[in-house]
Amino acid sequence: MSPQSPSASAAPATSAAPSAPPPPAVPTATYRLQLQPGFPFSAAERAVPYLASLGISHLHLSPVLEAAPGSAHGYDVTGHARVREELGGEEGLRSLSRAAREHGMGIVVDIVPNHMGVPVPERLNEALWEVLREGPASPYARWFDIDWEAGVGRLLLPVLGGRLGEELGALSVKGGVLAYHDHRFPLREGTEHLPLPELLDAQHYRLAWWRLARTELNYRRFFTIADLIGVRVEEPEVFAATHACVLRLLREGVVHGLRIDHPDGLADPGAYLLRLEEETGGAWTVVEKILGPRERLPVSWPVAGTTGYDALHHVDGLFVDPDGLAELAAVYRGFTGAAPDLGGEWGPTVRRAAREVVAHDLAAEVGRLTRTAAAVCEAAPGLALRDHAPWALRTAIEEVLVRVPVYRPYVTAGGPVGAEDRAMLEEAAEGARAAFAVPEEAAAVAVVRDLALGRLGDGGAQRDFCARFAQVCAALRAKSEEDTAFYRYAPLLSAAEVGGDPGSPQVAPEEFHAYCARLQRDWPATGTVLSTHDTKRSADVRAALAVLTECPERWAELLERVTHETLRASGVEAPDRHVAWVAWQTAYGMGFPYQERLVPALLKAVREAGLRTTWTERDAAYEEAVERFAVAGPGGPPLYTVAAFARELARPVRANVLGAALLHLTMPGVPDLYMGTERVYTALVDPDNRRLPDFPPFRTGVPEETAEAREEAAAWLPESLPEEKRALTEAALRLRREHPAWFGASASYEPLRAAGPAAGHCVAYARSGAVVCVATRLSLRLAGAGGWRETALELPPGQWRDLLGGREAEGSVKLAELLAERPVALLVRG
Repeated sequence: MSPQSPSASAAPATSAAPSAPPPPAVPTATYRLQLQPGFPFSAAERAVPYLASLGISHLHLSPVLEAAPGSAHGYDVTGHARVREELGGEEGLRSLSRAAREHGMGIVVDIVPNHMGVPVPERLNEALWEVLREGPASPYARWFDIDWEAGVGRLLLPVLGGRLGEELGALSVKGGVLAYHDHRFPLREGTEHLPLPELLDAQHYRLAWWRLARTELNYRRFFTIADLIGVRVEEPEVFAATHACVLRLLREGVVHGLRIDHPDGLADPGAYLLRLEEETGGAWTVVEKILGPRERLPVSWPVAGTTGYDALHHVDGLFVDPDGLAELAAVYRGFTGAAPDLGGEWGPTVRRAAREVVAHDLAAEVGRLTRTAAAVCEAAPGLALRDHAPWALRTAIEEVLVRVPVYRPYVTAGGPVGAEDRAMLEEAAEGARAAFAVPEEAAAVAVVRDLALGRLGDGGAQRDFCARFAQVCAALRAKSEEDTAFYRYAPLLSAAEVGGDPGSPQVAPEEFHAYCARLQRDWPATGTVLSTHDTKRSADVRAALAVLTECPERWAELLERVTHETLRASGVEAPDRHVAWVAWQTAYGMGFPYQERLVPALLKAVREAGLRTTWTERDAAYEEAVERFAVAGPGGPPLYTVAAFARELARPVRANVLGAALLHLTMPGVPDLYMGTERVYTALVDPDNRRLPDFPPFRTGVPEETAEAREEAAAWLPESLPEEKRALTEAALRLRREHPAWFGASASYEPLRAAGPAAGHCVAYARSGAVVCVATRLSLRLAGAGGWRETALELPPGQWRDLLGGREAEGSVKLAELLAERPVALLVRG
């Protein structure tokens, strides 16, 4: 079996591609479809005419290569040589591509270079199967990021439900393979007839209790997920093998662009992207890079930009009232009584979470870094780095890691170091020294800093440390912030979003304009998003939640009312005030909190927060109390009180929903719409946001219930809003498709500033002198202050027509007239 292409098969014979004009090289708008066995290529193909009529230029498909059976996301890739059969195989993808081409659309696919799935049964990952059978001598051993030395030549597989001695009765040899429940493992040649204990010890892998993964795992994983094993795509032959199928589909015109999943997991993202650009010929490519508040995408990366979480933060932030947010945070602290580092304040909370994750969840990864650092010290010329104790090196590594303020530095051993990375790691090291009581022992920090900066040479151990340190940085940031602190610090749930800053989510109009101007100048074809398969709440849920910053006192009153109602009606209290806050705010964001969706989201929230229960150390009694409260409170009779409160705020929610949509669809960059979001779409964290779509129209975020129930769920919003949002989306997307130059690389972005007593509530800009976009922000505060009054907006010269209502305008227009019917306007010249 060739290590270049396990089970490689020829592409199926197909008819020639249609002669329709090719789609634009740079999309004008993409539409994300979350493929799964229940929604395969054929289902996506049936949606093509509808999506074309909407104005979409490219379908954006979740991963399409072979994945674990039944996978609802496709990120657990098991084979790179084939298109996934459960989705319809390569012929199904080609058929979808032909249908898209016939409607003038292309296809962007999501690819996963960082890791592969460890499936059940394991033989489904043929490359990994060969490594398990042949060990370090396998030609596939270079595919995976395995520390063979740490495992004494064996790969630890943490798959057992208990300690090995307790599970021996469930292990047996069947048909020449080792069986454990649904797992199957290959046997080293000549060992199949050994007694079971000797047979187990003779393999190139070590079956172990799943709890050992935290400390003993000797392969790189995706964050803390042992079912996803790191791939060494930095090796040329591994790159070639894992990208051959996708690159062939690109060359043959089946696929036209790429989304790169988690580039920060790679050893050298920049080198990978350079190689990818060479192979694709410069196809439109965006990377799932999560930028920190002041971080910039490396200019050396040959990509169109990010997938757009930075845009999400800037759009969402416009609708957060900073003064009301401070009041809401005070109400939150008073209601929950949360300690500063356990959800009471953002800074202390995220710092504590980082320390917990680096010491507990990432213990195996830190152990590998410590061993590597010790090896460098031992081998350093002239004994210059001897006598650094392993505990001191480990402490230094942990202390530097928790102080890295972004996902990772971009450094290679012996290579140049950017000024930002150098300053960041120098500052982190300076702070790390304070962890040592003895100044001389703090010298270990300098070793760690210099290794992370690639200053101690470019030998194998130095390269390994430099790359692995950056990779662990990324895992730590994701797990401690997005998967822990975001769930602990909860005054405004909409602020706890990928790419966001819960401690300071607000964005002033001037900051938004500066961001857009920078995008237009530097990354005009970058991706922009508001909802994705990874957002913890859909854009429309966040739009509703943001209104709470405009009325924190009303929210406080509602909390007291529903707390008393729950106790009076059922005698049930929340197991703690933190989960009560999260539950009630989630219920309000949903509008009508269905138990079957609310309960799983709450259980996920409390496990991720890790304050009383976790995924691996579950407190069954606590989780049962959470469920009882969710059913009796937000999912019980008080839900009608919450729904009534939501109806009271329907108008400002409408303003936020339409305003965010307009800005997203017309700002610089390429807007990506998640399936269903052209209408009102209320979704919570996965798996809620991966429910199957229904074309057309989409459901409005309600599970498969009666029509009466669906109407009740939408009743809290203005009846016209779903259609208003769809009409706005269609108008903006068709405008982009028909006039790409107005929004593309040669376009311009000009902020427009209103004048008058309510000027701060208007966000407006012109695109290329041909389009003017106007949105209302903080509309509840606006109404409370008397409305727009004499506030006016000076339009660029010429006659203008609103595509959303037909109103014509020129010169200085009063916003009370321009926005009389709806809180947004999309004007075109002429």
